[in-house]
Amino acid sequence: MTNLFTRIKDTVMADLHSALDQKEKKNPIALLNQYLRQCEQETEKVRKLLERQHMLKAEFIKEHSQALELAEKRKYQAEVASKAGETELYQFAAAEHQQYQSRADRLAESLEQVNGQLSELERKYEDMKHKLKDMQIRRLELMGRENVTRANHRMDQVLDSSKNSDKTVSRFQEVEDYIDRLDHEAKSAYYRSTIDAKIAQLEKEMKLEESKSIS
Repeated sequence: MTNLFTRIKDTVMADLHSALDQKEKKNPIALLNQYLRQCEQETEKVRKLLERQHMLKAEFIKEHSQALELAEKRKYQAEVASKAGETELYQFAAAEHQQYQSRADRLAESLEQVNGQLSELERKYEDMKHKLKDMQIRRLELMGRENVTRANHRMDQVLDSSKNSDKTVSRFQEVEDYIDRLDHEAKSAYYRSTIDAKIAQLEKEMKLEESKSIS
């Protein structure tokens, strides 16, 4: 039964990886965006844990300060009771002082550990943020290269429309052909409207030349 479950799990994971590979080939930017969202979510989780660690540090500092204050207070009270000859009161105050002092010492050690752990967490968090930013920049670079590739491909299609049947490209070619036809028609109309005047001028010039040659 265990082997069966293992085979099923392996098959499912293989199908999942295959689907991801196909998705990456089809739209690598979309898959990259998905990975970045996951990284951003993980970075945000770490940020919240850091905030909690700072709060815990503040609690340790508060408890340590209170323990030191009470230890000093009981120490002073024990000295007063000792001078006054109040043995039982002195013993109680001295015992209290010892308990508070031990607590303060333990809290001081814990606080030192918390500070070290917090520094390490902050260092790793900053490293995570830098890596995330680097990935975001790489995404921009990849998107820029992909956009340029698509733009170049599109322009190549437009400039060499004979090799494709794309509707947009064909429309572009139609407009270009239409402009060529208009230009040809305009030139033809111009020549038709001026040919009579030009021929008349040529005849006049030819007659003038003939009269000069006769005289």
